[in-house]
Amino acid sequence: MKVCIVGASGKLGRYMVQHALERGYEVVGVCREKSVPKLDKFKTQITIIPGNTNDREVIRQAVAGCDGVLTVLFPWGRHQYSTGTAQAVLDHAHPDARLIFSCGWHISRDGKDVYPRTFRWQEQFARWIGWMTRVIDIDDQIEACRCIFASSARWTVVRGSDLEEGASQGVPVWSEHVGDPILRSKITRRIDYALFMVDALSNGELVRMAPAIVGCQTPSALEHGRRGGK
Repeated sequence: MKVCIVGASGKLGRYMVQHALERGYEVVGVCREKSVPKLDKFKTQITIIPGNTNDREVIRQAVAGCDGVLTVLFPWGRHQYSTGTAQAVLDHAHPDARLIFSCGWHISRDGKDVYPRTFRWQEQFARWIGWMTRVIDIDDQIEACRCIFASSARWTVVRGSDLEEGASQGVPVWSEHVGDPILRSKITRRIDYALFMVDALSNGELVRMAPAIVGCQTPSALEHGRRGGK
């Protein structure tokens, strides 16, 4: 399998590169030119294409011939960076390619997610900080996912909880909706978030799904079983 990892130089992206290589996949990584040195560990094993991930020509070149595309949707700046990235991947990836996108729990596909009040406060605070500093744009990430949900492509949007570092505990458990008791622990190892993303490439059950995930060894996951209910 040949896969493209859009946002390969970030922490999540580098873990995805590691997992993909361990499975014997051919990997193409996309990252901003100034971040290329972060991929030095893999530079002899992967093809690196420098450029902004919302640059349509960069994405067109990177996804050519790829069976899967793993995309980190980070809401940089105030210039529709996430939306531009998602749309470029949707437009230029092969129609049969598996497209896996990352985002947070705040994304809701059908409005049936149930969020704790503290989570809503955190989201509003992040939106306010983003507006004040112009560093991030939560609403842009929401719009990017709307574009994905409306697409007929073979997509999956993986919604991550709070993240921590540490050794892998295995593929996270998931549910279709935040509010499921299995997700109550609200923490996932970053290396395992990346593992879920790579694993989704070959998981047909997740096509056109937006699974919310949590670490498989967290108390809520162990209490409520291996995966969440619908």
